[in-house]
Amino acid sequence: MSKGVLFDVDGTLVDTTYLHTVCWAEAFRQVGRPQTFVEVHRTIGRGGDETLDHLLGEDRDRSDDEELQATHVALYKTYWGRLTPLPGAQELLRRTKAAGLTVVLASSASEDELQALLSALDCDDAIDVATSSTDADAGKPAPDLLQAALDKAGLRPDDGVYVGDAIWDGITCGKAGLPFVGVLSGGISEVELRKAGAVEVYPGPQELLDAFDRSALGRLLA
Repeated sequence: MSKGVLFDVDGTLVDTTYLHTVCWAEAFRQVGRPQTFVEVHRTIGRGGDETLDHLLGEDRDRSDDEELQATHVALYKTYWGRLTPLPGAQELLRRTKAAGLTVVLASSASEDELQALLSALDCDDAIDVATSSTDADAGKPAPDLLQAALDKAGLRPDDGVYVGDAIWDGITCGKAGLPFVGVLSGGISEVELRKAGAVEVYPGPQELLDAFDRSALGRLLA
């Protein structure tokens, strides 16, 4: 049975967390339902519907939902040509692949957004499988996306590790039965990531790369 690493993309491999924060906050402002940047930032990592549920409540008037999501996407698209990988992200993917592990990008981005992220990473040679929002019915913290990524890659939870930057990643991993390795590059503290279930926490992909052999990723090879 093969073993592999599932990577979140936004805020874990590509430096997008605060771009999403600004774009969501502006979308809420434009429809007259303003949210603070702090409130929005702490929801990043959830699916779009789940973000609205968390910030506006599941019993909300949903008449603005479509406009909110469309405005967020339209604003975010203006940055697509300027997206940049986080330090060490490309090298971490290639190191993982070179070690003989399956490399899976477990993203809930739309197909168009995923292509922009893949273009920014410029690591197609190191990526075996990538998911998008079309692969799961529900976004994080539901486990659907991670289960879809595991199935697509032919992996079992016991044979994988997930790397992510958000509390929601840890909660989702707990539901999917995957060990969670946290990175601080999305702006969430180590204390919070560990409380969400992280077995290890690193400042970012570069530091995880530096510690690869002794990390949870490297231990998959034992």
